[in-house]
Amino acid sequence: MVVGKLASTSAAELAAERRLIEAAQKDLRRFGDLYEKYFYLVYAYTARRVGDRATAEDLTSEVFQKALEYLPKFVWRGVPFGAWLLRIATNMIVDRTRQAARHQELGDRENGTEISQFSLEEVEERAAIFRSVERLPEDQRSVIVQRFAEEKSIREIAETMGRSEGAVKQLQFRALQTLRAELRQSVSKNG
Repeated sequence: MVVGKLASTSAAELAAERRLIEAAQKDLRRFGDLYEKYFYLVYAYTARRVGDRATAEDLTSEVFQKALEYLPKFVWRGVPFGAWLLRIATNMIVDRTRQAARHQELGDRENGTEISQFSLEEVEERAAIFRSVERLPEDQRSVIVQRFAEEKSIREIAETMGRSEGAVKQLQFRALQTLRAELRQSVSKNG
């Protein structure tokens, strides 16, 4: 069963989404609207499953390329477009895992068992966090990305930004405070 935001899509949201899909099918340049709407969902989904940022970025790109390629054949069935994208992502992750397994020795760890360990709700929560980070002021966003995505130290970030370590810590503190407040608001709104 699909949980979270995709499952609770209203009839009005589905109708608006259907219009977006139909517009993109008539003019592929309109696919950008669908890309914008679903990028973070697909990225969070792939990142959660593969655990490697570069691989997740590659897979996300490949998912949208494949979706664009098959968009003219897409048939609306009243299910959110994001579900179709996540099915494409899942298939690509499985394919990539199988290819990697073929190249590994028998004793190597297989990644295929990790694919189904995460719920769609967790993926949507990550997508919401990515969106929240994107809305942060530029300096705060830069600190959060460098600190948590790139795993840099406060000192490294300070050197990169040309700021003191104290200033970087303050930017990180403010950014995390903003993100916590948004997450609390989101939980109280949805819960």
